[in-house]
Amino acid sequence: MVLLHGKNFCGATWESTARALSKAGYRVLIPDQVGFCKSSKPRDAQYSFAMMGEFTNRMMQQAGAPRATIVGHSTGGMLAMHFALMFPDAAERLVLVNPLGLVDRMTQGVPYVPLDKLIATERKKDFAAMKGYQLKTYYHGQWSPRYDRWIEMLAGQYATEDGDAVEIAQAKTAEMILTQPVSQHLWRLKLPVTLMIGMRDTTAFGREQASPAVQARLRPIPEIATEAAAKMPNARLVTFPDYGHSPQVEAPEVFEPRLLDVLASR
Repeated sequence: MVLLHGKNFCGATWESTARALSKAGYRVLIPDQVGFCKSSKPRDAQYSFAMMGEFTNRMMQQAGAPRATIVGHSTGGMLAMHFALMFPDAAERLVLVNPLGLVDRMTQGVPYVPLDKLIATERKKDFAAMKGYQLKTYYHGQWSPRYDRWIEMLAGQYATEDGDAVEIAQAKTAEMILTQPVSQHLWRLKLPVTLMIGMRDTTAFGREQASPAVQARLRPIPEIATEAAAKMPNARLVTFPDYGHSPQVEAPEVFEPRLLDVLASR
């Protein structure tokens, strides 16, 4: 099992899921992608899903795991789809947890924002801003003190004494998500794909930088998941009606048994 984190997360966010999988007998690999968390943040890197996919495949090879089930959350789900297209022999199946990338947001009217402006936006972020965004978008207005750990982990990266390395990496990955779509290739994902969707998620990437008119027509992940699954030759949908963008964080006691059921089915 290879678990891929999202943009506002780290590999450590998978901790409970990884323990459940390990207890069930799976070997689990959890990278922090380049630009995130404990991994390096090269200031001059040109961030791309191809780069992250390549590094993920190298990690698998070095770990003696040439083929695995790829589980991706949010941006990690978008990466998982790119990875499966790049390395079809390395991906046995995909499990996508509230993934980005199911539609091309630029074709829906989300404008390109120059990198310098994205970096300026990242510089303004702090604990309160991050918590406010996730409370509204990820957790449908219901906060648990358990989530503070993950906000502290995210905000702590911005507080490090490494200049703007984190801000630059985060801005470049935001640009990457918008400008490197995968939705036009959904029909090529012929391996088994399961979409595990928290139905109270309001995430619609790019909403904050779009005009009010565009914002009004951007549908969040739960509203586009069924259409996306229909474009994949071998996909099914598993839903969590009471949870949002991160069901594995919000309700591990619900998410983990459902994930194990998915993995047990063929």
